Amino acid sequence: GCTNVLIQGVKVVNAPFWILHPIKCTNVIVDGVNIESHGPNNDGCDPEYSKNVLIKNCTFNTGDDCIAIKAGRDNEGRKVWIMSENIIVRDCLMIDSHGGVVIGSEMSAGVKNVFVEDCTMDSPQLDRAIRLKTNSRRGGVVDGVYVRNIKVGKVKEAVLHMTMHYSIYGNQTGNFIPQIRNIYLENITVKDAGDYAIFADGLENSKIDNVVFKNVKIEKVKEAFSLKNISNLQVIDTYIDHKKVAQP
Repeated sequence: GCTNVLIQGVKVVNAPFWILHPIKCTNVIVDGVNIESHGPNNDGCDPEYSKNVLIKNCTFNTGDDCIAIKAGRDNEGRKVWIMSENIIVRDCLMIDSHGGVVIGSEMSAGVKNVFVEDCTMDSPQLDRAIRLKTNSRRGGVVDGVYVRNIKVGKVKEAVLHMTMHYSIYGNQTGNFIPQIRNIYLENITVKDAGDYAIFADGLENSKIDNVVFKNVKIEKVKEAFSLKNISNLQVIDTYIDHKKVAQP
């Protein structure tokens, strides 16, 4: 519940859980922080129920997500009902992690206006570059994720990974239908994208909507797309192995 927060120039090693967790905060700057922690659930920085957050010039080498933007879990999130919004991530280095910049899975109050730019993501132990994860128990809305000027070396699974069937904790089905819309990736270079350029797994009654992949260059990937229940996908000026990719 703080306003005008600066976390600058510190190094955190081997923390037991989420490492930086600004909750219900406004006007937060995380600058020049170095996170090295490889235990379970070692997210580097998790803004939650927070707005106007700038994360810049940081290095994340973690056992879980580098940055995971959250907004409450299930009934708690729906009761508190504070969106996380206006989050900027720039000039950061992501090394080991489950995901470079992630939204969820605890995002029941919703997330909007996330901007990621001028970052580098690279490690054999990096699973995904950009990841959105929810399910029908979590619910929530993700509206507006804007990613540009990103250099990706190697990821295991996907450059962009979006799922509404996140179920690491067992059965996570319910009556709270999530929404994901307006996801833009532009000017992305990738050496090895792992399994997919885009993995999208929406719901029949709530398709992932309006995804743009523009000026993306991937040197190597096993399969371009795995797409279920997605609408208004645009693939523009995107190349894999120096060959222009057709609109799927």
